[in-house]
Amino acid sequence: MAVNAAPVTTQSQKTASPQAKQMPPQLRAARVDKQRIIKTVILGVTLLFLFVPLVSMFLFTIRHPLSGKWSLDPWIAIFTGDGSALGADLTTLWSGLGTSLALCVVTVAIMLALLVPTMVIVHIRSRRLERIIEWVATLPLTIPAIVLVVGLGPIYRWLSADVFSTNPIWLCFAYVVLVMPFAFRALAVGLNSIDVKTLCEASRSLGSSWPRVFFRVLIPNLWQSILSASFISIAVVLGEYTVASLLGRMNLQVALYQLGQSNSQISTAMSLLALLFGVILLVALDLISDAIRRSKEGDK
Repeated sequence: MAVNAAPVTTQSQKTASPQAKQMPPQLRAARVDKQRIIKTVILGVTLLFLFVPLVSMFLFTIRHPLSGKWSLDPWIAIFTGDGSALGADLTTLWSGLGTSLALCVVTVAIMLALLVPTMVIVHIRSRRLERIIEWVATLPLTIPAIVLVVGLGPIYRWLSADVFSTNPIWLCFAYVVLVMPFAFRALAVGLNSIDVKTLCEASRSLGSSWPRVFFRVLIPNLWQSILSASFISIAVVLGEYTVASLLGRMNLQVALYQLGQSNSQISTAMSLLALLFGVILLVALDLISDAIRRSKEGDK
């Protein structure tokens, strides 16, 4: 005769029951309000820390330090390109700005041509070699720029005398080294977010060549990371001063320093514009990333 044994509920099972007491609505609302206040305070302090120096820079550009008069003359001089009324020659500034913009384009092109194919191939073939490349790429973060110049000085002296000229555009080789750690991390995030090996094997099994796989399959999936690496590299190149100054080349930051010797207000105003340009790049990166994500979701 079969006997049905009733299940025995132990004390530990009672305590481990998934039915937990819910927090009362009043306490839950108080907790949410407290978290909102904390978040608001932290965000306010952060914004204050970031914007007070920028506001101070702007006030310095429109208030004469000696007479105390308020004037927009430094900004008018920048947008009109004529600083003679303030005793400043803006020729050097525009030359440095043009050089920095050209360096941004060349540096980003060389960086992408070197890093993207190398990282894709290593990511597919050997994860051990990928760690070695990561160590090499992030090494410039541990070496100060002034130490890099000590090693780059003789190389640039030889390049300027025997191979290239003293044109500042050749700073792109040094800048590729400087931006490599930041670009590597941005590209590594994109590669780790997709299954590169599966995409390559599927494309190859359908008869695609390796160039077609790279440009038609992998690059569209890495657009967000490529844009991130490019924008970060542009911000680094626009803000670089040490290498260009010690190697005796002209770029935007060196031009701002020289302009500051004759008119510090125009130099500060231009520095503020460069900072705002960096902020615009970050906002544009966020907007482009959202657009790419929406387009992918729409395709699905």
